[in-house]
Amino acid sequence: MPRQYSPQFRQRALSLLAAGRSVGQLAAELRIGAATLYRWQHQDRIDAGDIPGPNTVQAAELADAKRRIRELEEELHATKLAASMLQDDGISPKDDSR
Repeated sequence: MPRQYSPQFRQRALSLLAAGRSVGQLAAELRIGAATLYRWQHQDRIDAGDIPGPNTVQAAELADAKRRIRELEEELHATKLAASMLQDDGISPKDDSR
């Protein structure tokens, strides 16, 4: 699982990039991947409305919705499996239950 950085850390890194620091230099200094910094820059431009794309809030909502759909699909599969196990035609009820 990817490492999670705080919003404050991310914002500070973006501020340093905006101040003229190079991506390679900052990545080495902060011990994070250059690709991470480029991704943060790209998302920051989307959030600012400079380029089209889903903003941070929309992306988080979409990820949550996809996770919930996956959970519901797993529950449905388990329910269908349990229902199929209970529909065994070979078992007949007793004539008298006393």
